[in-house]
Amino acid sequence: MPTLQWSSKSEAVAASKKCKYRLLVRNKEQSYGAEDSDNMLIQGDNLEALRALVPTHAGRVNFIYIDPPYNTKTAFESYDDNMAHSKWLTMMYPRLDLLWKLLDKDGVICISINDDEGHYLKVMCDEIFGRSNFISSLVWNYEGNTDNQAKIINYHEYVHVYAKSGRIEAIDVIDPNIDKNSKLFNKEIRNTVVKNGPKNPPLEVTIPAGFPANIENATIKKENIEWPQYNSDIEIKDYKLVHEVKATSGWASRKLLESFIKEGMSTPVKDTKKQDTVFELTKTGAIEGVKGRKQESKGHFVSVLRGFGTTNQMRIMLEKMGMKFSYPKPVNLVSYLAAAFCPKNGIVLDSFAGSGTTAHSILESNRVYNTNRSFICIEMREDTFNNVIIPRTKAVIDGNSEAEIEACGGGYSSYQLGKELFDEYGYVADDVYLDDLASHIWFTETKTSLKNNANSPLLGVHNNVAYYFLRGEHNQTLTTKVLQSLPEHDGPKVIYGENIRMTQARLKDQQVTFKQIPTDIRG
Repeated sequence: MPTLQWSSKSEAVAASKKCKYRLLVRNKEQSYGAEDSDNMLIQGDNLEALRALVPTHAGRVNFIYIDPPYNTKTAFESYDDNMAHSKWLTMMYPRLDLLWKLLDKDGVICISINDDEGHYLKVMCDEIFGRSNFISSLVWNYEGNTDNQAKIINYHEYVHVYAKSGRIEAIDVIDPNIDKNSKLFNKEIRNTVVKNGPKNPPLEVTIPAGFPANIENATIKKENIEWPQYNSDIEIKDYKLVHEVKATSGWASRKLLESFIKEGMSTPVKDTKKQDTVFELTKTGAIEGVKGRKQESKGHFVSVLRGFGTTNQMRIMLEKMGMKFSYPKPVNLVSYLAAAFCPKNGIVLDSFAGSGTTAHSILESNRVYNTNRSFICIEMREDTFNNVIIPRTKAVIDGNSEAEIEACGGGYSSYQLGKELFDEYGYVADDVYLDDLASHIWFTETKTSLKNNANSPLLGVHNNVAYYFLRGEHNQTLTTKVLQSLPEHDGPKVIYGENIRMTQARLKDQQVTFKQIPTDIRG
């Protein structure tokens, strides 16, 4: 598979692994709203913040939306958008690598980008995510100003979409531009069986008396029927064909039609997708295949995204709240993508939070559609975090009449990056919280996130191996008595503690591997 090469690529590839693991420190004073909320706003370098999330959220994030700097050589207040091309690639690579690690096995990532780096980004994502996991490059028509003197007036961007599993579930959203009278809203799907072309030469099919029709009574002259071509007029009485006719046409579903006739025309037949299908004559003399619309197929997602608002509308909304931000993404765009690709109780991550649109969209969607999604938003710039994201998210929670925002309720916890978990020699730093250490131990052993970090010495069982961490009120020295007091597990056990007073023979007999803190803990 083709890959990108640039001068500092080796540095970029190694960056996510070399990134220091820092703790996330909750800012109680800056947190707001419902105390039981799982929402997180994180201020700090997003590479370090993503690394900090790995022990607790690896494989748990259901949907990721990021809107990174486009490298357009334009001066923005909110981020450096004038990097050298190779520097931009080096910045993006390790962040994408960590984002992929955080994504759930069925998760989806959407990345907004424009023409400046969009095609390079696609090749990079193919390398990191796997080309087989690519779903689509959506086109967002951002409805910009077309009244200018540019030789080519550009008012679209892209959204690259990748899925961890290489596939997406049935999408439960409908493009807002679809006409309300569209056949998409019908309970059944109707398609003509006529298909003329070089690969579908005309063939004759006998349509017997008793063939179903969707009109009660009618006589249809054969010369008034375009396709199929009939040998005689069609007479319908009591929703059934009165006399046999012969129909000649190219056919889309001839074998299925003939099977329906052979089976007596009173019960559905299965198509290649195992859907029940019946056939009917219509008032025009056409023959249609009719099948019920599958419940999971009620969505209609179009690859060109239109009608989701503009960045200018968002900028004006922020100005009404006394905030300034260049080119904020529309709330409706992010809400639509989240609704399409994220479960109703899923976790949404945005590591280039910018103006806080993702947090806004999730809170608003939860109110409007009664969903229960949570968000994790990371912003590097402290002034943007404190002066835009925090007050905007509060306004969405409480409501803001000037910006016409209804109160959505909810809350969030605010975090900053704290100390490094390991010192310069690779040992656990002083005063590290035991819960943080437990999460790190579990992740380094299992490469999964610790879901239940209670005070029990048993962290969990993974691949039939039980992992224990002697902490808190439990004796941190492993002895026979301590071993007997641990939650039982009939299989191999890995136990972390400060000291040990047991023989190797005893450990082997009990299938115990002892790892000493801090010597055996590494970043």
